[in-house]
Amino acid sequence: MAKVCYNSPIGLIEITGTNFSISSLHFVEEKKLTHIEEIPLLAKCYLELEEYFNGSRKTFDVELDLHGTPFQKNVWEELLKIPFGRTVTYLELSKILGDEKAIRAVANANGKNEIPIIVPCHRVIGSDGSLTGYAGGLWRKKWLLEHEKKFSNYENQLSFSLQ
Repeated sequence: MAKVCYNSPIGLIEITGTNFSISSLHFVEEKKLTHIEEIPLLAKCYLELEEYFNGSRKTFDVELDLHGTPFQKNVWEELLKIPFGRTVTYLELSKILGDEKAIRAVANANGKNEIPIIVPCHRVIGSDGSLTGYAGGLWRKKWLLEHEKKFSNYENQLSFSLQ
């Protein structure tokens, strides 16, 4: 595993991965830099994050290494389907997964997401439109949603249904 840090508009992000896949993105307080040239996939992820933050990238192409339970992986796969600039509620997401009573389990899986931004857990909101639960802090979730709204093709409509 190698690591590189990307200095984003919402804080320093540590990217962890191998030659084959990205395994985590975490907000960190201090740089723990390795040479970006050593792992081409880390360099690609770094560039894709830069494009995302400047508004020119709406989806990511890097290979991901998602570690979790089958249920968590199902949740994360559904998160990848939420378009840039759109949101879905925890209830809508639990219905898509076949159990509308699984809202807490969906929220827990969201919280265990090791690759935020790329696996866009920030696009999941409360049924009342509130911003709830984001490991990077609610202020970052709000920033990400406003950023995406600014660069998306969707006018005023942030809500999205996966059905």
